[in-house]
Amino acid sequence: MTPETLEARLIAQRKLLARIVAVLQEPSLDSFLADRNHLELGAEDPGAVPDEALAFAGAVADELREIEKLAERLRGQAPAP
Repeated sequence: MTPETLEARLIAQRKLLARIVAVLQEPSLDSFLADRNHLELGAEDPGAVPDEALAFAGAVADELREIEKLAERLRGQAPAP
């Protein structure tokens, strides 16, 4: 699988998940996204270099934030005829 194909599949999944979140309007699902769309680092060494685990967790948080933002945009749109 090429990087472009993988990226296209991930974008398609993001769009589908955001549509599901938008349509369901389930508070527990909204809370799940809001609680996980960021990293809480606490009082760590400001000069520390992030490791792979932290980078992975950051990427997950970024993706959840993208899904949350897209769902919010979709909720603001008029329903399709």
